[in-house]
Amino acid sequence: MFVLVVLIVVFFAFYLFYKTKYFRSNRQVEKKWLTAKSNIALGLFVCLFGINHLFFISETLTSYIIAAIFIIYGAFFSWTGYKKYKHYLPFAIEEANSIEAQK
Repeated sequence: MFVLVVLIVVFFAFYLFYKTKYFRSNRQVEKKWLTAKSNIALGLFVCLFGINHLFFISETLTSYIIAAIFIIYGAFFSWTGYKKYKHYLPFAIEEANSIEAQK
């Protein structure tokens, strides 16, 4: 399951990337948009971590419950992040265009 480990690292890197961009941005709507993108990356990271947990940890009921919690929480977090992303995308484009027009 080397692919899962690579994807986990990639999504965690995306999360850190978007959080860094969030702290460097001065635009309010862009910050909300970047937060939504980082939520998607974090949710996918947690979900894949739960899936990876199923393959490599001992087969006990507790490990299955913990993996299920990670998978459900990660999927929910990604889904809500996606909904926020779709909501803020037009506003972020409008904000970027208005700032370009001011220059």
